[in-house]
Amino acid sequence: MKTAVSIPDDLFRRADELASRMGKSRSEVYREALADYVARRDPAAVTRALDEIADELSVEERAFTAAAARRTLVQSEW
Repeated sequence: MKTAVSIPDDLFRRADELASRMGKSRSEVYREALADYVARRDPAAVTRALDEIADELSVEERAFTAAAARRTLVQSEW
C-alpha cells in the first residue's frame, strides 16, 4: 500500500543517507523502521518471541533450566 507522510527535512536526509549506505531503497528503510516501531509497542510480541525461544529449547535444556530455577527460588528470601 502506498501512503504519504510528512517528516522533518533533517530526518528525511538522514533516512535517505542510511538507505544509501545500506544499499536499500528509502521505502525499505521506512518499512523496516515502522515494523520495528510497531513491534516494540506490541506487548504480546515480547511474549511470542520468548515463547518461540522456549519452544526451541531441547528437553534436556528445559530440565536444566527448571532445576536452576528451583535452586534459585530455594535460595531466595521472599
